[in-house]
Amino acid sequence: MTIQRRTVLTGMAGLAGAGLCAACGAGSRHDADANRGTGTGAPRTGSAAAARPVRSRPEEIMHGARDSRAVALTFHGSGDPALARRLLREVNAAGGHITVMAVGQWLDEQPRMARAFLDGGHELGNHTQNHRDIDAMPAADSYAEIAQCAERLRKLTGTPGAWFRPSQAQHASPRVRAQAAALGYRGCLSYDVDSLDSTDPGASAVSRKVLHDVRGGSVVSMHLGHAGTVEALPAILDGLRGRGLRPVTVSELVKA
Repeated sequence: MTIQRRTVLTGMAGLAGAGLCAACGAGSRHDADANRGTGTGAPRTGSAAAARPVRSRPEEIMHGARDSRAVALTFHGSGDPALARRLLREVNAAGGHITVMAVGQWLDEQPRMARAFLDGGHELGNHTQNHRDIDAMPAADSYAEIAQCAERLRKLTGTPGAWFRPSQAQHASPRVRAQAAALGYRGCLSYDVDSLDSTDPGASAVSRKVLHDVRGGSVVSMHLGHAGTVEALPAILDGLRGRGLRPVTVSELVKA
């Protein structure tokens, strides 16, 4: 099912006041978010989400239990597929698992990458369709960004994934958290360790940053499509192993 703007706009009033503002779990609050309101912009009819009882906002996951020996290496999913495959080989060789928050447009261009990650025991999540500033969008547009990527994932893998990560933001606004909940996501995924790899500081800088900041239960933010990230990965994986930490998917982390 293609999510069209007309369908989204038709139902904006349906869930705008539907009680999707229950208290969130871990994670930061932003005054600006509170001022935007929490209308979801979700269609009232014609979608699986509308047929289900409306849930409260999902909690925002920044990290797991601090006494855990597990960490989650999470990757913004877009960029050169050759680099993504190199990164996948490094992780597979180390016996680790990762979570890739895929951009829907990238999946449209590289549909085989979805199975490549899942077949390796890794996890896919939703990182919006076009990777625009989702917190700044009108409600109908932000809903469509989440819903369209969910449809891409469902078409390719049979599931929209368990987690949603906002694009161009560390934290989702209350409204975006509500929209993710309405679409069935278990939670919005943030992070407590930013590798800064998207600035291309070089492999050694990326590995130093991650290993300096990481601790048990951490969620690390990294990116596909950057050569320095791939080159940094062996040192990161070795460093984690040396501390008795193991890389797992986010779903594994929250159960650990």
